[in-house]
Amino acid sequence: AVDTLNALSKLNFVDAVRPRSMPAVQQRRNKLSNKLWEQIQLAKSQMEHTHFVIKRRVTVKDLEGNHKSIERPKRIKPWWFIATDGTLCLSVFYGSKRIELIPGKNSISVKNMNDLIEALELLKSETEAGSLDRVIENASGALKLNFNKK
Repeated sequence: AVDTLNALSKLNFVDAVRPRSMPAVQQRRNKLSNKLWEQIQLAKSQMEHTHFVIKRRVTVKDLEGNHKSIERPKRIKPWWFIATDGTLCLSVFYGSKRIELIPGKNSISVKNMNDLIEALELLKSETEAGSLDRVIENASGALKLNFNKK
């Protein structure tokens, strides 16, 4: 019993309550961070000439009218493209909205796929640090407006 007490004394005990829900700002950060992770994996797989597949569960109705849950590959669209002048460009999306990280500029120009992956990783770390919260908030508000139209 004394050994257990000594072992437990190394731990830092605190009085904390688990929050019932995640703050909206953290949910938005996580959403963008997860999408950036997908883009990083997609870019790496293209460089290595492999396939990157994420499966998602969908419910479908068969011929008899029964509902079945099956796995389907999730379609991931790359956020990068070749511009008209031949440069590799990256746009960042929040949902279906392209976001401007710097006002008036909606794309990032990169030299090659390695730079593209570095840019995506930097954007992911900045998102998680909270430095893109204002931009994400604006994009989220713009997306919400589309759902309220009738």
